[in-house]
Amino acid sequence: MLQKLRDRTTGWVATVIIGLLMIPFLFVIDHSYMGGMGANDAAQVKAPPSWWQGAPSWWPVSLLWEHREVSVEEFRQRFEQERMQQRQQQGEAFDPREFESVENKRKVLDGLIDEKVLLLAAERAGVTVGDAAVRSYIEGIPAFQVDGKFDATRYQLALSSQMPPRTPKEFDGLVRESLRQSLIPMGLGTSAFVTEAEVDRMVRLSGEKRDVEAVLLPEQAEDTAPVADADIGGWYEAHKQDFMRPETVTIEYVEVGAGQLPAPAAADDAVLRKRYEDEKSRFVEPEGRLASHILVRVDAGADEVTRKAAEEKAARLAAEAKAPGADFAALARANSEDPGSRDNGGDLGWVEKGVMVAPFEQALFAMQAGEVRGPVQTDFGYHVLQLREVRTGAQVPFEQAREELAREQAQADRERAYSELTGRLTDLIYQNPSTLEPAAKEVGLQVQRIGPFSREDTVGVAASPEVKRAAFSESLIEDGTASDPIEIGPNHSVVIRVVEHAPEQARPLAEVREQVIAAVRADRRTKAAEAAAEALVKRVQAGEALSAVAASAGAEVVPMPGLPRGAPAPSPEANKAIFEAPAPVEGKPSAGRFALPGGRQALFAVNAVHPGNPEELSKEQREQLRSQLAQIDGAAAAEAYVRQLRKQFTVAVQEGQL
Repeated sequence: MLQKLRDRTTGWVATVIIGLLMIPFLFVIDHSYMGGMGANDAAQVKAPPSWWQGAPSWWPVSLLWEHREVSVEEFRQRFEQERMQQRQQQGEAFDPREFESVENKRKVLDGLIDEKVLLLAAERAGVTVGDAAVRSYIEGIPAFQVDGKFDATRYQLALSSQMPPRTPKEFDGLVRESLRQSLIPMGLGTSAFVTEAEVDRMVRLSGEKRDVEAVLLPEQAEDTAPVADADIGGWYEAHKQDFMRPETVTIEYVEVGAGQLPAPAAADDAVLRKRYEDEKSRFVEPEGRLASHILVRVDAGADEVTRKAAEEKAARLAAEAKAPGADFAALARANSEDPGSRDNGGDLGWVEKGVMVAPFEQALFAMQAGEVRGPVQTDFGYHVLQLREVRTGAQVPFEQAREELAREQAQADRERAYSELTGRLTDLIYQNPSTLEPAAKEVGLQVQRIGPFSREDTVGVAASPEVKRAAFSESLIEDGTASDPIEIGPNHSVVIRVVEHAPEQARPLAEVREQVIAAVRADRRTKAAEAAAEALVKRVQAGEALSAVAASAGAEVVPMPGLPRGAPAPSPEANKAIFEAPAPVEGKPSAGRFALPGGRQALFAVNAVHPGNPEELSKEQREQLRSQLAQIDGAAAAEAYVRQLRKQFTVAVQEGQL
């Protein structure tokens, strides 16, 4: 049989047949070979060759097109970097499920696509980056510097500690590519400039003040008119999001904490003695010196004459202190320039090694009890030292250390018991992750239940952000399996399992009918208030005095002279409306209205506009403003450049790879 098969697959006929059979396979080969989307690509940026801008995109001409790919691995690395950054910024408020949204993924991918667009554009424009520029950039990175200078050892260590580790050559390539793709947008950003006229115009606008009169209108009467069924149904359908029942879960959980751990056994002297012997070096009373001093301070920049005078003064004080019957404390109170010890007679208390500066410590620990020595020079000046008492390093006996050892042993026993119980529980749950009962029963713990609760509720263990995050995670909801142990405190963790899940859904109309009626009436009341306010605005615009209009509405006029632009008064929204109103013409005020928080309406009339005065800006303020405006214009130009490039190139996205 095999021989017959071999005979029939040789010769020109078989060759033709095999050739024909291969044609369909051309359509399932990885398209990356043909210049199309590859199986491992999340996106691709393509452009016709620079020498044939009108080249069609169909095969085989597409083989001439230039393209850059965003690999799935590249996307995933960038997405994880963004995840870590968001987690650091938001802390406990970080929601992994929300971060995994399609919008977030597309935002990260768009950033990578922009980078590929810029790189392809730079290559087509012949942009190159020299070795000197790469080296200069790397040497300027603070992470590679020691005392402000580039350090080759730190550079190597930093690269080797990256994930994944990189060689200097690989990092050079990354920097070169990054500089290459950023040179044009950086050039656009730094080439922006602002004229004197533009600065003046911005000052006049930003510093503008307006003389305004405002009228707070009375609240609209409550709407008590009946609401038709058709209006109720229409409002409900149009505003279902206002009447949603939040997503909820019910969980069962096993808690491991202090209450579930066995009481620690009484401390065993034999165990404690062994621990004492093993850690004997911990229980040594450090060597110390009970000391006093007199300081004659000398500033760091003092000249030689000043230093010499200070040294001579310290020598005289040392001689006085050494004299029979001398009162060192009195000398210190009268002469020391150390404010921390002077009032205490120069007393420094017990001094241990490693506390004082080296010259001071060396002199002090070389002295005998009762000795006075000086002058001793340090960066602070000249010291006269008195050693009052010596304490040699001594071993603390077991009896004195026993309480501390017992406390540490009890803590170690608790941690070991917690670790063993948690580990045993976890192993048992892994054997049957779809239920907690058998594992909990085996280790003598209780399965508890809580819920239903929403993301906003804080009940029991669900008040922990970590527990709530796991409870609403897609994996636990869909699989119905137990979680890993979730630590909610020191030696305190829970294992949870979602037993019920109710997605967010609209509450039935019958359940929220009264709320819908209230919403319809509130809307009618708001619209009536707006219509009444608009009618009053038209009266002012027609030439009627604002005071007369206010009086007819039973309200008073409140003057607000010199209201600055951007001030949160009467509210940010009100200020915006006032400054969006046209300037008054020929003494005729410009009128408008705004709503205050709560929906209450107000009228306003702009009587005068006072532009900001460019002459009031100092030279430094003017240059700072010019720089800020130039940065804004430059950033806008760079962004526009990228947008225009994306229009020129063809961008293909593989949504299924995200």
